Order: sequence, then structure tokens, then C-alpha cells
Amino acid sequence: MMPEIPSLNWLVVSPHLAIAGGAIVLLLIAVSRYKRSYSLAAGTAVASLGLSCALALYGLGSTASSFAHMVTGDPFSTAFNLVFLLGAMITVFLSANRLEQGYVLYADYFALILLAVLGMMFLASGANLVMIFLGLETLSISLYVLAGQRRDEPYSLESALKYFLLGSFASAFFLFGVALMYGSLGSLDLAAIARAGGTDGLRSNALFAFGLLMLLIGFGFKIALVPFHMWTPDVYQGAPAPVAGFMATGSKAAAFAALVRLLLGAVGQAYPHWPDILWILAVLTMTVGNVVAIVQDNVKRMLAYSSIAHAGYVAVGVVASNELSAPSVIFYLLAYTLMNLGAFGVLAALAGPSGERQHIQHFAGLGYRRSFVGAAMALFMFSLAGIPPTAGFMAKFYVFSAALKSGYLWLVILGVLNSMISVYYYLRVVVYLYMREPEQKDAVAKPGWAVSLGLAVCAAGVVWFGVFPGSALDLLRQVSMALQ
Repeated sequence: MMPEIPSLNWLVVSPHLAIAGGAIVLLLIAVSRYKRSYSLAAGTAVASLGLSCALALYGLGSTASSFAHMVTGDPFSTAFNLVFLLGAMITVFLSANRLEQGYVLYADYFALILLAVLGMMFLASGANLVMIFLGLETLSISLYVLAGQRRDEPYSLESALKYFLLGSFASAFFLFGVALMYGSLGSLDLAAIARAGGTDGLRSNALFAFGLLMLLIGFGFKIALVPFHMWTPDVYQGAPAPVAGFMATGSKAAAFAALVRLLLGAVGQAYPHWPDILWILAVLTMTVGNVVAIVQDNVKRMLAYSSIAHAGYVAVGVVASNELSAPSVIFYLLAYTLMNLGAFGVLAALAGPSGERQHIQHFAGLGYRRSFVGAAMALFMFSLAGIPPTAGFMAKFYVFSAALKSGYLWLVILGVLNSMISVYYYLRVVVYLYMREPEQKDAVAKPGWAVSLGLAVCAAGVVWFGVFPGSALDLLRQVSMALQ
């Protein structure tokens, strides 16, 4: 009997194809005589991201699958895809300063950004563990190369090597977990895992539980949950600032997308004890990230530790495991993308020829010397600290509300206490911006129009979603229906 050829729904994967096509065009530009044309490379990347965004919006509201149910297109994946595309587009603009200083080749750099976005989109829309693993690897390999873009800098090379080695361990744990789950179920389809969830045999299946634990370890590395977070500060410090911001936001959002689909959509009934594991990791992650960030004088490392703490806040929303979990997590990751990319964008604008301006002393008096950049940095710090009326405050409010609805009062109390700790090191930057005199009044370059536009978009989004969060949250509530 001839095997059945699966039907293909090209509309489901059309946003992915737009990104892949853009990456191929950029690679062709990279071997042509136009390889040093910044405007051509950036324009191609923005056009590809814009086309993908339009195709994603065209399919918004519909649910379908393709490639033998390995890729699904539903409101959940579309919402995350829009977050990835927005973050990548802002990264293209924020990278202008670094590219003008000749650190990287334009077309290669943007091609890697698009390939990383492609991996993120497959992570969010993967309906099979094999597809999720492929998305994870596509994302990771692109980021390994991006982290080591500055081949003449030892920190950059150390960053890339450390990220590659620890990322390989994470992939091995994830793949081992996939193999164990296949051994216990005979299928890697998330829908099959959900259907098997009601059987008592699966709930007491040790092989399935151990496989799930291995998957959580693999995701823990990618999200930087404690105790799998040790690579984060060194990698972020060594990578160019726009790349560090892209890694801190995009890769975290993509890994959380796959984790939420796996835990809330597939494993929820099969293994109801997973919140007992995740809440411990959430508390450790919030606490370690915030406490260690207090003693950091290097702003890049401070943001790295704060990104670890924010992963803990997002995990609180996942632990809640109710109808508010998915919308609150997506809203948090959207707000985090805007405020964190903005903060790393300011670092990129001020970094100097060799990226030496990373310490908090370099921010002394900046609010008066570069008023727009200083005000934007202050806004991002307020939002990251969760001070109203910013997007960061509403994001924490929603994830804590989701946890409270499920009865995790003590977890919310610990989250609020951690937020209070974080206020110290975020406002310390603001104090230096406006209340400290610089030791040496060296020239601070004015950011170009592209960087200013990227910072303006981030700042506008932080204010908009802080003052008018209702419309976005109402739209995101429909997203959770796709997981049921």
C-alpha cells in the first residue's frame, strides 16, 4: 500500500516562508558587490519582516495545521509571531550604530537575525516535539554566530564559545527528553500527549515523568531559569548590545511559547504535578536574579541578571495554569520586549567605538547631555522596575493576578518582594542619569535616525501598553482558547 502523502496548507507557513525568503536574498546579497550596502541589507530585512507580519495578520483568527500536523497556525502562535517580528524589526533599527562602526557585515548579520526569527516562529507554532526541537536548534545556531560577531574581541569570542557549549548541553537534555517521551507514548504529537492525559497509566508512568523533567531542563537553559542561568551574564556582556537585547527578549519569548503550549496545552492532564516543579524554579529565578543584580556596576551585566529575574516573573504566570495564564504571559513578554530592547538600544547608542561604555559611571549626567536618550533610558528603567503607569507595571499585575486566581498567594507575595528589591538597582541608573556629575565630560555621540526611531517605538509602546492595556489584553484572552 502506498503511504499517504500529507496535505500542505501553505497559508499556515506563509509568514515563515517570507522570513526564509528574506534570509536567502540577504545571503545572496552577502556574496555580491553590494554586500557593504547598509540601506539595501536593512531594507531587505525590514521588507521581509513587514511581509511576514502582514501574512500573520491575514491569517489571524483562523486555526489550521500543515506538514502532517507538525506546524499549527492558531491565534496563540500568531500572537507570539507578531512579538518576534516586532522585536526583530526594532533590532534592525537599533543595530545601525554598531554596523556603521564596521563590526559586522550587514547582509550576513541581518540574514542571521531573520534565521533566528524563523526558529522562534517554528517554536511557537510547533505541534510536534520534533518541530519544536528543529525550531530550537535553528534559533540557537543563529544566536551562537551573532554572539561572536566581533571576532577581534576576546569577550565576544568567549561569549560565543560559552553559549555554544552550554547550549549544546541544553539541546542534549531536550533531545533525551524527547526520546523518553516517545518511548513512553509512541508518539511525539502534542495532541496525542493531550489525548493520553486522562489515562491513569500515563500519570504514573515514570518514563514519561523523567522525559518531561529532561524537557524542562532543556527549556530552563534557554529561558535562563535558575540553576541553569550561569551562561547569561557572560554571554550578554560579550555580545554586541543589540544582539544581547535580541537574545534576552526573542529567545526567551520563543522558549516560553513552546513551554506554555507543551505544559498548558498537552501535559496539563497527563502530568498534573508539573506546577510543583516550576514554582520552585520561579522563586529561585526571581530571587537570585534580583539579589545578584544589586551588586553589578556594569549595566550590561545588571540587565542580564534582571533578565533572569524577569524569567521568574513570567514563570509565575505559567505556574498559575488557568485561563489567564497564556494572555498574561504573552502580554508580559510583549512589554518585556519593548522595555528591554529599548534599554539595550540605549547601551548600543552610547557604547563607543569598542563598546567600552557599559559601566554605570558612564551614565552620569547623561540625562542633560543627551536628553532624549536619557529620558528614554529612565522610562525603560521605571518600566522594568514595574512602576505605574508603564507596560512593566501592567505586565506584573496580570501575571500576579493569574497566580492569585489559582491560589498561589505566597508566590505572589514573593514576587512583589522581589519587585521591590529590583527597584533599587533600576532607579540607581536613573540617579546617575540626572543626579551625578560625570568624572570626565567626554563626547557622547548623537544616535542616528534609525536608532532614535527604534528607541522612540520602544518608548511609545511602553507608555501605550501601560496606559491603555485593556484592548491588547482582550485580544490576548482569545489566544488562550487555542490551547484548549
